[in-house]
Amino acid sequence: MRVLVVDDERPALDELAYLLQRDERVCEVLTCDSATDALRVLQEQEVDALFLDIQMPGLSGLELAQVLTRFRQPPAIVFVTAHEGHAVDAFDLQAVDYVLKPVRAERLAEAVRRVGGGDVRAPADHDLQIPVELGGVTRFVHRSELTHVEAHGDYVRLHTATGSHLVRAALSTLEEEWASAGFVRIHRSLLVALAHVHEVRMDAGRCSVVVSGPGGPDGGPGVELGVSRRHTRQLRDLLLRRGQS
Repeated sequence: MRVLVVDDERPALDELAYLLQRDERVCEVLTCDSATDALRVLQEQEVDALFLDIQMPGLSGLELAQVLTRFRQPPAIVFVTAHEGHAVDAFDLQAVDYVLKPVRAERLAEAVRRVGGGDVRAPADHDLQIPVELGGVTRFVHRSELTHVEAHGDYVRLHTATGSHLVRAALSTLEEEWASAGFVRIHRSLLVALAHVHEVRMDAGRCSVVVSGPGGPDGGPGVELGVSRRHTRQLRDLLLRRGQS
Protein backbone atom coordinates (compact mmCIF):
# COMPACT_ATOMS: atom_id res chain seq x y z
CA MET A 1 0.00 0.00 0.00
CA ARG A 2 0.98 3.62 -0.46
CA VAL A 3 0.90 5.74 2.70
CA LEU A 4 1.36 9.35 3.72
CA VAL A 5 2.86 10.26 7.11
CA VAL A 6 2.11 13.68 8.58
CA ASP A 7 3.85 15.07 11.69
CA ASP A 8 5.28 18.52 12.44
CA GLU A 9 8.10 17.05 14.56
CA ARG A 10 10.89 15.84 12.28
CA PRO A 11 12.28 13.07 14.57
CA ALA A 12 8.80 11.58 14.98
CA LEU A 13 8.13 11.90 11.25
CA ASP A 14 11.40 10.19 10.29
CA GLU A 15 10.94 7.38 12.84
CA LEU A 16 7.40 6.62 11.70
CA ALA A 17 8.40 6.68 8.03
CA TYR A 18 11.33 4.33 8.78
CA LEU A 19 9.11 1.82 10.59
CA LEU A 20 6.52 1.86 7.82
CA GLN A 21 9.18 1.37 5.11
CA ARG A 22 10.26 -1.82 6.89
CA ASP A 23 6.75 -3.26 6.61
CA GLU A 24 6.50 -5.48 3.52
CA ARG A 25 2.84 -4.50 3.10
CA VAL A 26 3.88 -0.87 2.44
CA CYS A 27 5.32 -0.17 -0.98
CA GLU A 28 5.79 3.61 -0.73
CA VAL A 29 5.93 6.16 2.09
CA LEU A 30 5.32 9.87 1.48
CA THR A 31 5.91 12.45 4.22
CA CYS A 32 4.69 15.94 5.11
CA ASP A 33 5.43 18.13 8.12
CA SER A 34 2.06 19.93 8.14
CA ALA A 35 -1.58 19.09 7.57
CA THR A 36 -1.82 21.90 5.01
CA ASP A 37 0.94 20.37 2.89
CA ALA A 38 -0.67 16.95 3.31
CA LEU A 39 -3.95 18.28 1.95
CA ARG A 40 -2.15 19.53 -1.17
CA VAL A 41 -0.55 16.13 -1.68
CA LEU A 42 -3.87 14.33 -1.21
CA GLN A 43 -5.53 16.57 -3.78
CA GLU A 44 -2.86 15.64 -6.32
CA GLN A 45 -2.08 12.02 -5.49
CA GLU A 46 -3.89 8.92 -4.25
CA VAL A 47 -2.76 7.17 -1.10
CA ASP A 48 -4.24 4.18 0.67
CA ALA A 49 -3.67 5.37 4.21
CA LEU A 50 -2.79 8.48 6.17
CA PHE A 51 -0.74 8.20 9.39
CA LEU A 52 -1.58 11.48 11.03
CA ASP A 53 -0.47 13.44 14.10
CA ILE A 54 -3.26 15.37 15.82
CA GLN A 55 -1.74 18.44 17.46
CA MET A 56 0.04 20.48 14.79
CA PRO A 57 0.35 24.22 14.14
CA GLY A 58 -2.29 25.63 11.81
CA LEU A 59 -4.58 22.90 10.53
CA SER A 60 -4.79 20.12 13.12
CA GLY A 61 -4.95 16.43 12.33
CA LEU A 62 -8.60 16.24 13.37
CA GLU A 63 -9.45 19.20 11.13
CA LEU A 64 -7.67 17.56 8.20
CA ALA A 65 -9.59 14.34 8.81
CA GLN A 66 -12.84 16.31 8.82
CA VAL A 67 -11.93 17.81 5.43
CA LEU A 68 -11.19 14.34 4.06
CA THR A 69 -14.70 13.14 4.87
CA ARG A 70 -15.79 15.25 1.88
CA PHE A 71 -13.51 13.34 -0.49
CA ARG A 72 -15.27 10.85 -2.74
CA GLN A 73 -12.77 8.14 -1.77
CA PRO A 74 -10.86 9.30 1.31
CA PRO A 75 -7.82 7.34 2.49
CA ALA A 76 -7.96 5.25 5.65
CA ILE A 77 -6.81 7.29 8.64
CA VAL A 78 -4.58 6.18 11.50
CA PHE A 79 -4.00 8.82 14.16
CA VAL A 80 -0.54 8.71 15.75
CA THR A 81 -0.34 11.01 18.76
CA ALA A 82 1.08 11.49 22.24
CA HIS A 83 -2.35 12.48 23.54
CA GLU A 84 -5.12 9.96 24.30
CA GLY A 85 -7.77 12.60 24.99
CA HIS A 86 -8.94 12.86 21.36
CA ALA A 87 -9.79 9.19 20.93
CA VAL A 88 -13.58 9.54 20.76
CA ASP A 89 -13.32 12.46 18.29
CA ALA A 90 -10.96 10.38 16.16
CA PHE A 91 -13.28 7.42 15.91
CA ASP A 92 -16.27 9.65 15.22
CA LEU A 93 -14.30 10.52 12.07
CA GLN A 94 -14.17 6.79 11.19
CA ALA A 95 -10.46 6.44 11.99
CA VAL A 96 -9.09 2.95 11.51
CA ASP A 97 -6.78 3.11 14.51
CA TYR A 98 -5.39 5.37 17.22
CA VAL A 99 -1.72 4.75 18.07
CA LEU A 100 -0.03 6.41 21.02
CA LYS A 101 3.53 7.71 20.97
CA PRO A 102 6.19 6.53 21.50
CA VAL A 103 5.26 4.14 18.71
CA ARG A 104 6.24 0.49 19.07
CA ALA A 105 6.98 -1.42 15.87
CA GLU A 106 4.54 -4.22 16.72
CA ARG A 107 1.77 -1.73 17.52
CA LEU A 108 2.31 0.05 14.20
CA ALA A 109 2.25 -3.30 12.39
CA GLU A 110 -1.18 -3.92 13.92
CA ALA A 111 -2.36 -0.55 12.58
CA VAL A 112 -1.13 -1.47 9.09
CA ARG A 113 -2.99 -4.76 9.38
CA ARG A 114 -6.17 -2.89 10.27
CA VAL A 115 -5.77 -0.64 7.23
CA GLY A 116 -5.38 -3.63 4.95
CA GLY A 117 -8.12 -5.66 6.59
CA GLY A 118 -10.91 -4.46 4.34
CA ASP A 119 -13.09 -3.25 7.22
CA VAL A 120 -11.63 0.17 7.71
CA ARG A 121 -14.32 2.53 6.55
CA ALA A 122 -17.40 1.06 8.09
CA PRO A 123 -20.86 2.53 7.63
CA ALA A 124 -22.20 4.89 10.27
CA ASP A 125 -24.23 2.17 11.99
CA HIS A 126 -21.19 -0.10 12.36
CA ASP A 127 -20.42 -1.19 15.89
CA LEU A 128 -18.03 1.58 16.83
CA GLN A 129 -14.72 0.52 18.37
CA ILE A 130 -13.54 2.87 21.09
CA PRO A 131 -9.82 2.95 22.00
CA VAL A 132 -9.04 2.84 25.72
CA GLU A 133 -5.70 2.78 27.50
CA LEU A 134 -4.82 0.09 30.06
CA GLY A 135 -1.31 0.18 31.49
CA GLY A 136 0.11 1.85 28.39
CA VAL A 137 -1.58 -0.62 26.02
CA THR A 138 -4.37 0.46 23.71
CA ARG A 139 -7.30 -1.93 23.46
CA PHE A 140 -10.65 -1.51 21.78
CA VAL A 141 -14.08 -1.71 23.36
CA HIS A 142 -17.09 -2.23 21.13
CA ARG A 143 -19.85 0.27 21.72
CA SER A 144 -22.32 -2.61 21.84
CA GLU A 145 -20.55 -3.82 25.02
CA LEU A 146 -21.31 -0.60 26.90
CA THR A 147 -24.11 -0.78 29.47
CA HIS A 148 -24.04 2.88 30.48
CA VAL A 149 -21.95 6.04 30.30
CA GLU A 150 -21.30 8.30 33.28
CA ALA A 151 -20.16 11.94 33.19
CA HIS A 152 -16.92 12.82 34.99
CA GLY A 153 -16.19 16.50 34.38
CA ASP A 154 -14.44 16.81 31.02
CA TYR A 155 -14.38 13.01 30.79
CA VAL A 156 -16.87 10.16 30.68
CA ARG A 157 -16.60 6.70 32.20
CA LEU A 158 -17.64 3.95 29.82
CA HIS A 159 -19.10 0.99 31.71
CA THR A 160 -19.26 -2.57 30.43
CA ALA A 161 -20.49 -5.67 32.23
CA THR A 162 -16.92 -6.43 33.32
CA GLY A 163 -15.30 -3.05 33.99
CA SER A 164 -15.05 0.62 33.09
CA HIS A 165 -12.79 2.98 31.15
CA LEU A 166 -12.26 6.74 31.40
CA VAL A 167 -12.03 8.70 28.13
CA ARG A 168 -12.13 12.37 27.30
CA ALA A 169 -15.54 13.26 25.84
CA ALA A 170 -18.68 15.24 26.63
CA LEU A 171 -21.77 13.31 27.69
CA SER A 172 -24.00 15.67 25.69
CA THR A 173 -22.00 14.92 22.53
CA LEU A 174 -22.31 11.16 23.01
CA GLU A 175 -26.02 11.52 23.74
CA GLU A 176 -26.53 13.15 20.36
CA GLU A 177 -24.16 10.96 18.34
CA TRP A 178 -25.11 7.62 19.92
CA ALA A 179 -28.88 8.07 20.03
CA SER A 180 -29.29 5.94 16.91
CA ALA A 181 -27.39 3.13 18.68
CA GLY A 182 -29.94 3.05 21.52
CA PHE A 183 -28.26 5.25 24.13
CA VAL A 184 -30.65 7.50 26.03
CA ARG A 185 -30.28 10.03 28.82
CA ILE A 186 -31.75 8.90 32.14
CA HIS A 187 -30.09 11.50 34.37
CA ARG A 188 -28.05 14.65 33.87
CA SER A 189 -24.90 12.54 34.37
CA LEU A 190 -25.97 9.20 32.83
CA LEU A 191 -26.67 7.59 29.48
CA VAL A 192 -27.93 4.02 29.37
CA ALA A 193 -27.87 1.47 26.54
CA LEU A 194 -31.45 0.25 26.12
CA ALA A 195 -30.20 -3.12 24.87
CA HIS A 196 -28.64 -3.79 28.28
CA VAL A 197 -31.62 -2.78 30.44
CA HIS A 198 -32.85 -5.99 32.11
CA GLU A 199 -35.30 -4.55 34.60
CA VAL A 200 -37.22 -1.37 35.41
CA ARG A 201 -38.05 -0.75 39.06
CA MET A 202 -40.53 1.66 40.62
CA ASP A 203 -40.36 2.43 44.34
CA ALA A 204 -42.32 5.24 45.97
CA GLY A 205 -42.58 7.03 42.66
CA ARG A 206 -38.85 6.71 41.96
CA CYS A 207 -37.72 4.91 38.83
CA SER A 208 -34.50 2.95 38.32
CA VAL A 209 -33.15 0.51 35.76
CA VAL A 210 -30.90 -2.52 36.15
CA VAL A 211 -28.09 -3.23 33.70
CA SER A 212 -25.41 -5.94 33.67
CA GLY A 213 -22.64 -5.58 36.21
CA PRO A 214 -19.46 -7.36 37.30
CA GLY A 215 -19.72 -10.90 38.53
CA GLY A 216 -22.48 -12.99 36.99
CA PRO A 217 -23.53 -14.59 33.72
CA ASP A 218 -23.71 -11.55 31.59
CA GLY A 219 -21.52 -9.68 33.92
CA GLY A 220 -23.31 -10.29 37.16
CA PRO A 221 -26.18 -9.49 39.47
CA GLY A 222 -26.63 -6.13 37.86
CA VAL A 223 -26.08 -2.44 38.54
CA GLU A 224 -29.05 -0.30 39.51
CA LEU A 225 -29.13 3.19 38.01
CA GLY A 226 -31.46 5.96 39.15
CA VAL A 227 -33.67 7.66 36.57
CA SER A 228 -34.51 11.31 37.14
CA ARG A 229 -38.18 12.29 37.20
CA ARG A 230 -37.87 14.37 34.03
CA HIS A 231 -36.56 11.35 32.07
CA THR A 232 -38.76 8.63 33.55
CA ARG A 233 -41.71 8.84 31.16
CA GLN A 234 -39.55 9.05 28.05
CA LEU A 235 -37.53 6.03 29.14
CA ARG A 236 -40.60 3.91 29.92
CA ASP A 237 -42.13 4.82 26.56
CA LEU A 238 -38.93 3.83 24.74
CA LEU A 239 -38.69 0.52 26.57
CA LEU A 240 -42.37 -0.19 25.91
CA ARG A 241 -41.94 0.43 22.20
CA ARG A 242 -38.86 -1.78 22.19
CA GLY A 243 -40.85 -4.58 23.81
CA GLN A 244 -43.59 -4.28 21.21
CA SER A 245 -41.26 -4.29 18.23
